[in-house]
Amino acid sequence: MTTASDMKGRYALITGGSSGIGAAIADELAGHRANLVLVARDAERLEKTAAALRERHGIAVLSVALALDEHGAPRRLMEIVRKAGIDVEMLVNNAGVSMRAMVADSDPARLRQLVDLNVGALTELTALVVATMVRRGRGAVVNIASTGAYTPAPVLAAYAASKAYVLSFTQALWAETRASGVRVVAVSPGQTRTPMNPRPDRGKRQPAQVARTVLAALEGTGPAVVDGGRNKVTSVLVRMVPPRFMAALALRVMTRGR
Repeated sequence: MTTASDMKGRYALITGGSSGIGAAIADELAGHRANLVLVARDAERLEKTAAALRERHGIAVLSVALALDEHGAPRRLMEIVRKAGIDVEMLVNNAGVSMRAMVADSDPARLRQLVDLNVGALTELTALVVATMVRRGRGAVVNIASTGAYTPAPVLAAYAASKAYVLSFTQALWAETRASGVRVVAVSPGQTRTPMNPRPDRGKRQPAQVARTVLAALEGTGPAVVDGGRNKVTSVLVRMVPPRFMAALALRVMTRGR
């Protein structure tokens, strides 16, 4: 199985790699002399991140500005990668969006875009990459889920549901590939200070902490890891509460002060 220490001179493909958790994972892997393919929709910010990594670590970085929620985008991405002569050793599906609103108050098209990115693009890109890894007998797939995957989350309904899919999909893929030499794992951060979640609330984790959890997860054998001790405890506790009560409690918390 491929871990960070095996990545010297090999390529990791990281979606949502221009900032936040994705950029932090890229920096950690670059510290192990991994080459990188970074994907994000903001071309300017993406190239700034890529240039900084090249200068700091002396590695090769291919930046691909692409909106992965567009139809056929994952396949176009892999065509670009293949034309560049790159063999993907590790895939980190980190790209995702959130939407904070009641479903009845939400734009249906935006909800669909969220699902297309968080679920559709992740699934298609994983399927495009993992088949080659299985044939080769090595590789790694890391899917970034969320502690929201472990319980219904009113006001974040589509986001939490999309991350529940990511967690379940990854656990199933782990079972399918565990004898193949490919490492598959879902990593679930909780509240993390990122561009999507920028407020410096007490208790928030930093992207670098999540990135270190990702690298540690690659060294393990299980299908899923929760980032941070407090988040691990919470993810266990919420599963002990019936969903009807957990959803009602979450709704009270999320709508407090509105």
